[in-house]
Amino acid sequence: MSASQVSPARAVFAGALLENKARSALAVLAIALGVALGYAVQLITESAVNEQALGAQLLSGNADLQIRGPRRGFDEAIYAQLARLPEVAVASPVIEIDARLADRDDALQIIGQDVFRAAAVTPATGVVSGDRLDLLRPDVLFLSPAAAAWLGVGAGDRLRFQVALGVISLRVEGVGGVAGAGARQRFARMDIAGAQTAFDRLGLLTRVDLRLKPGVDVGAFRERLQAQLPAGLAVDRAQDTLAIAAGVSRAYRINMDILALVALFTGGLLVFSTQVLSVVRRRPYFALLRVLGMTRSRLVALLVAEAALLGAIGSSLGIPAGWLLAYMAERLTGPDLGSGYFAGVAPTLTLLPAALALCFALGVAAALLGGLLPALEAARAAPALALRAGDEARAFARLRPIGPGLTLLALATLCVFAPPVAGLPLFGYAAIALLLLGTLLLLPRFVGIALALMPIPRRAAPQLALAQLRGAPGPAAVTLAAIVASLSLMVAMAIMVASFRQALDAWLIDILPAELYVRANAGGDSGYMDAADQARIASLPGVLRVEFLREQQLVLDPARPRVVLLARMIDAAEPGRRLPLVRPALMPVADSAPPMWVNETMVDVYGFTPGKVVDIPLAGKSARFIVAGVWRDYARPQGAMVIERARYVALTGDEDATAAALWLEPGTTAEKFSAALRADVPGGARLDIASPGEIREVSLHIFDRTFAVTYALELAAVAIGLCGLSSSFGALVLSRRREFGVLRHLGMTRCQIGTMLATEGLLLSGIGLIAGLCLGTVISLILIQVVNRQSFHWGMAMSIPWSALAAAALLVLVLSTLTALVTGRRALGGDLVQAVKDDW
Repeated sequence: MSASQVSPARAVFAGALLENKARSALAVLAIALGVALGYAVQLITESAVNEQALGAQLLSGNADLQIRGPRRGFDEAIYAQLARLPEVAVASPVIEIDARLADRDDALQIIGQDVFRAAAVTPATGVVSGDRLDLLRPDVLFLSPAAAAWLGVGAGDRLRFQVALGVISLRVEGVGGVAGAGARQRFARMDIAGAQTAFDRLGLLTRVDLRLKPGVDVGAFRERLQAQLPAGLAVDRAQDTLAIAAGVSRAYRINMDILALVALFTGGLLVFSTQVLSVVRRRPYFALLRVLGMTRSRLVALLVAEAALLGAIGSSLGIPAGWLLAYMAERLTGPDLGSGYFAGVAPTLTLLPAALALCFALGVAAALLGGLLPALEAARAAPALALRAGDEARAFARLRPIGPGLTLLALATLCVFAPPVAGLPLFGYAAIALLLLGTLLLLPRFVGIALALMPIPRRAAPQLALAQLRGAPGPAAVTLAAIVASLSLMVAMAIMVASFRQALDAWLIDILPAELYVRANAGGDSGYMDAADQARIASLPGVLRVEFLREQQLVLDPARPRVVLLARMIDAAEPGRRLPLVRPALMPVADSAPPMWVNETMVDVYGFTPGKVVDIPLAGKSARFIVAGVWRDYARPQGAMVIERARYVALTGDEDATAAALWLEPGTTAEKFSAALRADVPGGARLDIASPGEIREVSLHIFDRTFAVTYALELAAVAIGLCGLSSSFGALVLSRRREFGVLRHLGMTRCQIGTMLATEGLLLSGIGLIAGLCLGTVISLILIQVVNRQSFHWGMAMSIPWSALAAAALLVLVLSTLTALVTGRRALGGDLVQAVKDDW
């Protein structure tokens, strides 16, 4: 191409960006916001996961295999058997305790090890200062630098921990000396015998780390060893342990990433609408360039480069903004964003080059996809026709076919019924994306039908507004694309969150029938009530009835996190009085296995369907139960089982309790009884006592905090949609300046033209609201019945927040109408007569 051909082309494209500075800036900001949200979520969650992995790796050290069992521990005699195996070079016994601090509502991880054995397996957790023999003292511990800074203590200070309902005091002997990533981990280390004695874990181990002799086939040895171990113990590779730890939060992190992509997708739609309207307006210029010799491929390349430039600028702005958002969010809500998945983790925000590159590429890709279709359409236009005035309507003719939209909707329907992939609702997400894209492709038809059904107004200005929209449903649909997409996703999330919140509230009412609840280990796992404590509580004046509960964590599948076992007082003939069953339970039959009731996760993940006989590891032996029912549980997504407490005590000999539900005699107030409980039971002041109302209030507060990020992402998407509506409507108005000039020549006042534009904005906003509400409702069904069910195994009924949706719809309607009016008035400025002359 000659210089004379290149210069006009560059002038046209550079001039378009400069002329449409406001719309280009909005598109850039939309991409920047989407990239910032995505990068911020990646920074926070990936940093927290990496920190968890570093902690697990630090504590695994050079171990080839790890033997783990119940959270409470397993018989330490297993250690001696493992140490004598000919394939084992070193066996290191470990006791891990999340010890509750007596002076604050937090827990510190205590690692009890044999210092001489551990030095060969986990050297990073070796003695942090002083003489190695200091670690053999039973009443001292060594803190990591992060733990010391967190607690504000140093060598020579003492820390008090709760054990059962009593308190022990341990002296901090040393701080520091942990290299690399270990310096950022919060933990304390002490002699294993001292830890077992101090925290009442005599004869128990949490895990055993194994280093194998050179030449031993780790995989084959693992299989042989697993077959020899007692029930309830799992043999894991160190890397498998890391994967299990990361898998606990995997579904949550992916859902957060999807939410961040929503804003980026809406930004891509904004680029699409901006480019479509910009390309349509410049059709005569492109036709002239084609006549002068520019090829179709060259035109497409220049238009795609224009969109890519918007994406690159937006991504470049979004990356540092994402870092700032991550920093602020971590300070305000913590690394778990309110979810509780990363409680106790103190990550350091790192660069994450892979996430940075991915988010940057996604921003550019969103802009590229948004600009590709308009570029292809511009290249297909015949130059001779495009040079004529009024040819703009041809650009939207390709939006009329319904075949592609219906095909996508059919594919979305098929995806709804597909099973999860690796435990993730990938087809559910695909169904939402296909449904959204299919609806957007059908939007011109929907707009045309909706406009055709509207009655003709009496006044001239509204009549002209309706006639204009009826004559050009394609541009109207492009204008509505971003707002329909963002509004539908906001409605879907609002319905899903409201349904979950109402279901959680109803569930809390069902599971909290007593008047008062007591917990001994709200933070950590070192607190409990022994048999003497339980007897004292049951004998207190004012107690009508008391039910004690024991919570344990068991390994059922080595590849999955521990599941929760709840041993509680329950009537097998009427389990529905204590559990929110999802369907009627099986009645006990003579000579059958004892009953067990499981939550929905156990059905979906482990296949524990009603009537199935299963073996559960208790005290190193397999105990057989029959699944008698399924109950709803929003607190334990890893899986939970309930058995009768009397049977649990008979099988394990464990009479301790971690919680209690109390019914009080008439005339006894909860406040009076709580004061007596704290005063009359030794250690009662360390019990967490709460009424059902207080528990519900705290739980719902945690729920709202968890979904605060969701609300922010929804608002961001809607803000982008409103910006898109403003940008697109402004472009349409500017392209109609000749029309406004003709109307002014025919005697129409500026006020009447403004009324016409406000009416168009109102009609478009109303149609967009209807489309967004309908589409959002359908998407919410997929979120509730497919995505949440497959991600977290929670069942819930749909609950529509009518008042909140009505308020949001009214607000969007008012803002959209005002946006159209302001944009129209700005377009009416200048010389409209000259705009008419330009077409002569």
